[in-house]
Amino acid sequence: MRILISYFTGTGNTERLSLLLAKRLEELGCAVDISKIGKDFTPVLSYDALVIAYPVHAFNSPRPVLDFARKLPDAQIPLYIMQVSGEPLSLNKSAVLSLARILRRKGYGIKGYFWYVMPYNIIFRHPDGMASRMLRTADSRINGDARIIFSLSEHRWKVGIIARIVSSALKVEHPAALFIGRGFSVGDSCIGCGLCARVCPIGNIKMEKGRPVFGNDCTICMGCSFNCPEDAIRTGILNGWRVNGPYDFTADEAADEDICRYCRRSYLEYFSK
Repeated sequence: MRILISYFTGTGNTERLSLLLAKRLEELGCAVDISKIGKDFTPVLSYDALVIAYPVHAFNSPRPVLDFARKLPDAQIPLYIMQVSGEPLSLNKSAVLSLARILRRKGYGIKGYFWYVMPYNIIFRHPDGMASRMLRTADSRINGDARIIFSLSEHRWKVGIIARIVSSALKVEHPAALFIGRGFSVGDSCIGCGLCARVCPIGNIKMEKGRPVFGNDCTICMGCSFNCPEDAIRTGILNGWRVNGPYDFTADEAADEDICRYCRRSYLEYFSK
């Protein structure tokens, strides 16, 4: 069984989980190819199943993922959608809607959805203990989800009317990202390493005279600001929510009593499943 996992990532959470899923599928005997969704990427779909993975942006799929789906050739191939969010609110279930609609029109059989929670790259920084527990929980869930894909079983959820309304309203994030991204800038602490340009998944950052220049196609994935080794990037009107630097996923896992008040009940429910 040949499976293609195509993923979009900004700060690496979705990439990390896509690699975990690929490993589990290979352990089940599948041949797995894995590739990043980028501005110019076009896949060759000679596979028995396809997995599309992405981080949730404002309760929706990121714009580059929808563009990727629109470019796919029509095909009757089983397909799974894998999404990663920073909080376990049920509103995140709505993120599959637009993507699934595009894919169904092209003939793909939407077999299932999977959802994992990983630490924020914007809004606020989770403690490393939370990050460690999130990764362990996701890894545990991926074991079962890999078996679902291997057997081509169904695993879908219903999206409620409130989630649909919220998701529809927040699609404004797609055009807004283009405007917000024009406000990104770099401070004097920049060392000109070019890492921001290398990690930008859609090639929106170019290096000129040793300094990053931000283009007009930003999707506010926050990869540049999160990964900057000098915390030199300022993210315009989102700067107060900026999160910088990698999480320590090897830290001792947060206990139930250490879980933050923000969405506390939802986190406890997510971790207990």
